[in-house]
Amino acid sequence: MFWNKEMETVSQTDLEALQLSRLKWTVNHVQNVEFYQKKFREAGVTPADIQSLDDIVKIPFTTKKELRDGYPFGNIAVPLKQVVRIHTTSGTTGKPTVVGYTRQDLDNWSELIARNLTMIGLTDEDIFQNAVNYGLFTGGLGFHYGAEKIGATVIPSATGNTKRQIEMIDDFGVTAIHCTPSYGMHLAEVAEEMGASLDSLRIGVFGAEPWSENMRKELEARLGVEAFDSYGMSEMYGPGAAFECPEHDGLHLWHDFYFAEIIDPETGERLPDGEKGELVITPLVKEAMPLVRYRTGDITRIIPDDCPCGRGKRLARISGRADDMLVIRGINVFPSQIEHTLFSIPEVGDQFMVYVDRINHLDEMTIEVEMNRESFSGELADLAGLQRKVTGAIKESLNLRTTVKLVEPGSLPRFEGKARHVVDRRGEIW
Repeated sequence: MFWNKEMETVSQTDLEALQLSRLKWTVNHVQNVEFYQKKFREAGVTPADIQSLDDIVKIPFTTKKELRDGYPFGNIAVPLKQVVRIHTTSGTTGKPTVVGYTRQDLDNWSELIARNLTMIGLTDEDIFQNAVNYGLFTGGLGFHYGAEKIGATVIPSATGNTKRQIEMIDDFGVTAIHCTPSYGMHLAEVAEEMGASLDSLRIGVFGAEPWSENMRKELEARLGVEAFDSYGMSEMYGPGAAFECPEHDGLHLWHDFYFAEIIDPETGERLPDGEKGELVITPLVKEAMPLVRYRTGDITRIIPDDCPCGRGKRLARISGRADDMLVIRGINVFPSQIEHTLFSIPEVGDQFMVYVDRINHLDEMTIEVEMNRESFSGELADLAGLQRKVTGAIKESLNLRTTVKLVEPGSLPRFEGKARHVVDRRGEIW
């Protein structure tokens, strides 16, 4: 329905007409969601007020918190029987954002991935190893079906068992791989230890966490690939909403699928092309869970000049966050999520510190937690059972392996003003 070569050369006037048509459809479609009915009513806006793309500023922003408040199906705009798949994001206080997909949504998503992979030179001659999590995480299935759509041979290797992953690359002649950049570095390191050549690889697709140009150079040198950046989030279908072309200078957002704005994260004021701010996205074709003016929290800018590849304007590499979210091995983690879990355990106190390090190219998180004074006997050695309890609770909440250290009451730093609970020691990774 949407994937055609003409979309790469469509005129700006025709593109804006298509965007406006789809924006009007989206603004009408979100009226099927009670949350949006109330939001529009309180703002004094009706769908009839949207007669141009610039009119989008009349519509209030949508935030992550508002989506979480709709758990589980409050944000769904179609009858539940039309929802054929559910994915979720990681929640900040135990409840995730639920994202539903109709059959058309899944087809649109796979079309996005197919466009991206075709743009970077993959064809039905390629063997594609998908080394990311499958399941509720959107990273695996989106790329799986998109790679199949272009006719590539797909290996759903998922994550873990790194030596077996490397054997599959060599045994099956894998030509392209998709994983997080940190796992790509880990693959390279283990392959070097094994003496594996990985000669068949030619393309690496990396996403789900921020990475630098220096990491690109190292990935390309050690894996022997041309490295491409992928951007997306579950609320936008998943990964692949924006993608790097062979020019390697910014991320192409498919403008017939999404309308992008850059705002000042403090004031909400819309910023002109070239100025850095928070990315706000309005998906234009989503059926099950439509959104308008969704604040992504990601800091970037729209590069003013058209890309030499001919696909128009693109986003600069994501350079930070407007909130306090961390990305650990591709999983979104908020300090408030950790705080909520710890506060549910009566034996621990209300002070904690999170330390994030990169060890052997993989992100590692250590959480130091003060004991509750009433529960502390004076000997940390007696707390092995409690440490296992806290570690298990954190893993269940975050779906992430961490190291938990219990420390004596009063031993962690105190702060005047806003507390700092996170020390990110990974250095420059954006």
